[in-house]
Amino acid sequence: MKEKRLKAFLIVLLPLCLTLLNSNPLRAQNEIKRTGEAHLKLSLNAYSFNNLLTGKAQAPNGSSFTLFDLLDWCAKENIGALDATGYYFPGYPEVPSDEYIFDFKRQAFLLGIELSGTGIRNNFASPDPAVRAADVELAKKWIVVAAKLGAPVIRLFAGAVPPGYENNWDEVAGWMVECYKECAVFAQQHGVMVGIQNHGDMLQTADQCIKIVKAVDSEWVGLIVDTGNFKTEDPYMDIEAVVPYAINWQVKESVFGLGSGIRTDFPRLIEILEKTGYRGYLPVETLVIKGRPYDPFVLVPEMLDDLRLAGANFK
Repeated sequence: MKEKRLKAFLIVLLPLCLTLLNSNPLRAQNEIKRTGEAHLKLSLNAYSFNNLLTGKAQAPNGSSFTLFDLLDWCAKENIGALDATGYYFPGYPEVPSDEYIFDFKRQAFLLGIELSGTGIRNNFASPDPAVRAADVELAKKWIVVAAKLGAPVIRLFAGAVPPGYENNWDEVAGWMVECYKECAVFAQQHGVMVGIQNHGDMLQTADQCIKIVKAVDSEWVGLIVDTGNFKTEDPYMDIEAVVPYAINWQVKESVFGLGSGIRTDFPRLIEILEKTGYRGYLPVETLVIKGRPYDPFVLVPEMLDDLRLAGANFK
């Protein structure tokens, strides 16, 4: 009799336990719920044209090169989206004028180019509270710029590991989390998402990235996955682990970092994205590598072609 009652009790209790487990916010905290199959949209990160946009190099016709010129080039190359990095707007780190912002937004729209995001330089890992506070204020100013541009996400860094804190990651992470939380509240008020990018600095592994996102605990915060900055033995494992938290990307030529001669396995990357159901932009970024002639007008189309040949049905 007791055995029958126990079995009956377990039959009732087990589904309840499973329901509670699946609904536990800590189990899937900050994972992004997506509907439908993977949906990938190619984009270009403006940093690929860094030397041209900063005046360190000239365009093939010998002239200067601006973000407006980059929009025109994207249109000619049928690149449907651009991550318009903040560094290249006039006067950075000061925000550009509304006139410039709206002229740029208008030109992008008329060319059929979506603005997939923007980003700034910041250091939330500094031991100096004044430095962190100043960069939070900088982030807020550029969150407003992103909102005016219609860019859905702003890219924020963590910061380099401060000297003397090499073995005290958690303390520095606490400073970062507080900064991200303040930015998240402000970004929500302006309809912009905060993208935390692993940049080979304080964030070098999938576990570190996920830990920060969960600690910030905001539906307005996610990860920008820099495929070339996981400092691990198999970066593809880290890439796959963070996809549920990803809201944008920086797809690099090699997952093994700047200067590596091992090219990214694009079919494997696309397989990961399709398996995990990522939906959204996939910005590419080519970089200057010592000893290699660098021409983004050649390298960017080649990289985009490699991604298309990887078998994805890019939108």
